[in-house]
Amino acid sequence: MTVLGVVVPVHDEEALLGGCLEALDRAARWARGGAAVRTLVVLDSCRDASREIAREHGVEVVAVAARNVGAARDAGFRALLDGPGAVPDWIATTDADSRVPPDWLLAQLAAYEKGADARVGAVYVDDWDGHGGSTREWFRTVYDTAADPHPHVHGANLGVRREAYERCGGFGGLAVGEDVALVAALDADGAVHRSRRSPVLTSGRRVARAIGGFAARLGELEAG
Repeated sequence: MTVLGVVVPVHDEEALLGGCLEALDRAARWARGGAAVRTLVVLDSCRDASREIAREHGVEVVAVAARNVGAARDAGFRALLDGPGAVPDWIATTDADSRVPPDWLLAQLAAYEKGADARVGAVYVDDWDGHGGSTREWFRTVYDTAADPHPHVHGANLGVRREAYERCGGFGGLAVGEDVALVAALDADGAVHRSRRSPVLTSGRRVARAIGGFAARLGELEAG
């Protein structure tokens, strides 16, 4: 049976992690019968109750002190690929402030079975409170109108074939843009599938956890 891995990097996400893991558990149930699923939370310099929440949901946990999302994602991938347990054929990643749809892992599995090296998905914002009309309008008129293959890259909705990840060198230690760099490397030497189907619902929070990340981008739009 195909083995799917899921990596969630976490830095002090006790308020949102439970919802993320509940959504992943539902997606894993939908994929049951077609794939075995291993979900791993990477606790990066966490000082809150994120570890306890992860354990309550019965997922695998690894801790790092990188304070770097690229290094945290890579640590999760390496733990699944090099550590004990069934080695995943395909590893997907999302964020702790995001909730995947029920068919998300089925979409990842379909990309794997079609021979893709990666699946690059889309996101939607769960709550626009605190954002002005210009930001919402940009999202509606620019982001939402991009047809497939769309140009967007999000660590909250990304999946990679095991061999392709190892071949391109992985996420590395980039503090921002680790997802974009990985997809660029795969684009140069692989088959990347870009689809707006099965989008991930992500937080519209204005306080960015990573400089240059999605929340920072929304903040730039608000300021501009």
